[in-house]
Amino acid sequence: MSSLSRSQLDALVEEATVDCYNEDEQLTGLFTMIEDNLALPFTTRVLGVEVTVRRVDLRGDRIVAICHRGRERQAIAILDLPLPDPPPDGSQWIEAYRYWGG
Repeated sequence: MSSLSRSQLDALVEEATVDCYNEDEQLTGLFTMIEDNLALPFTTRVLGVEVTVRRVDLRGDRIVAICHRGRERQAIAILDLPLPDPPPDGSQWIEAYRYWGG
């Protein structure tokens, strides 16, 4: 459940997609806002294991978080990534992405 109101989410999506002509451009706009504003790195837990999110990437038609644990790396869809409490600064853009795709 989002901590932002529908009007706040609408405003974020509008800001990210203002000059976009199609869904691919909108996705790129939202990715850019996440990449530019999400405070990285941050630590969270995935399947009970602590991982560090060091960057985000746009892969095909989805945004992924690149999670590190030691020397291992795994791309996880950012919408499937459990955020820590409190969430990192800029996580409202993940909420906007979820809202846009929903």
